[in-house]
Amino acid sequence: MKMTYADILLDLINKDDRYMIMTSENRAAFRNLPPLIKNNFIDTGITEQTMIGMAAGLALRGRTPIVHALATFLTMRAFEFIRSDVGIANLPVKIVGAVPGFLSDGNGPTHQALEDVSIMRGIPPMNVFCPADEEDMLKGLKSVFTHPAPFYIRYNPTEALVEHSKFEIGKAEVFGEGTDVAILVYGFLFGEAFKAKEILESKAISVRLINIRTPKPVDEETILKAVDECKLIVTVEDHFITGGLYTILAEVLLRNRKTANVLPFALMNKWFKPALLNDVLQYERFAGELMAKRILETIAHG
Repeated sequence: MKMTYADILLDLINKDDRYMIMTSENRAAFRNLPPLIKNNFIDTGITEQTMIGMAAGLALRGRTPIVHALATFLTMRAFEFIRSDVGIANLPVKIVGAVPGFLSDGNGPTHQALEDVSIMRGIPPMNVFCPADEEDMLKGLKSVFTHPAPFYIRYNPTEALVEHSKFEIGKAEVFGEGTDVAILVYGFLFGEAFKAKEILESKAISVRLINIRTPKPVDEETILKAVDECKLIVTVEDHFITGGLYTILAEVLLRNRKTANVLPFALMNKWFKPALLNDVLQYERFAGELMAKRILETIAHG
């Protein structure tokens, strides 16, 4: 049987007692774990700022805290604590945000983490891991949790549509070598991008799908190779268009004195209408078939 998220945490603690599992009343990913790890577990209640302050104190004393809360409250309510207590000191605190982006589906704007990647990557030493699905997440966790730098992780328990390759921080995962379209994506929307890839290929459009596993540090080499070899670059993210993957691409292009024909799929400075997840994807036009349709229209119009 494959290891679960909770199994990975338990294995870490069994091998190294310095790991601490913390939460602000968000145990969904590891409900049965606390009795097994006892003194290595702390639930602070709904107090995200306090939890981050405690995690920083523990890290200063040689511990490696892995903290959990809803992504929107963790990255915004506790932002100053993450920036000042964790970031300035460059402490190895791992920050796991639950239900990021569209995964908050039926919740309203207060619970929608649509700027989390932007604000977390803006903290100088902070790295960002946005797995495509549960398998991708589990493959990357050991590398992320044992890395000496602070990390923000978009928790993603969705089922995988593909078999993922070995994970390496700062390296993207590439599916196909198409030259008509390169689709850059991170996180949950990888699955929809994969569906779009299959539809486009059925229409004789060659597609390169790039899973940007770590938006920071980002794999510039793979992005630049796609820019040089593909006619259209598509960015896909359940995030505001400002500060996320579209902005990361722009930074990479400017830094390397390049330009590209780019089609972004992102939230254009608006929150999404809450509903069941599949309905959100349809209404906001992020479903794979709708993305494929828009890409085909873009190609047709040159």
